[in-house]
Amino acid sequence: MDNCIFCKIAQKQIPGKVVYEDDVCLAFLDLSQVTDGHTLVIPKAHYSSILDADPEVVAHVYKTAQKLAQQIVKNCGAQGCNILTNAGEVAGQTVHHFHVHIIPRYDEHDGLTLAFKDRSQEVDLDDILNCVTK
Repeated sequence: MDNCIFCKIAQKQIPGKVVYEDDVCLAFLDLSQVTDGHTLVIPKAHYSSILDADPEVVAHVYKTAQKLAQQIVKNCGAQGCNILTNAGEVAGQTVHHFHVHIIPRYDEHDGLTLAFKDRSQEVDLDDILNCVTK
């Protein structure tokens, strides 16, 4: 896409702090640096999100993310990491080019909060199962 910032980075039209590159994907430091070492892994081809990406490309991007996450955790002294993607604005996606975040985690007070609310008493899992498996 002509105006996609990640396509421009992949095509070397604008600079990025590249940490990895191969024929299929590119990884670079996220400008926001939620934590030190926050890295994005993107396919060079444009897909708006994981939902429309080629399954082989998704597999390659995640294999690359796993390898880089291991390297980042070891080299940066992190205690763990979050590896995630957002699909759609409601899920927090701000750049509509499939990308995977590698967010190193140094301790529970590093400023990133991912909270999952237990709704088990509020939902009917059979109804949800029927919806998911239609």
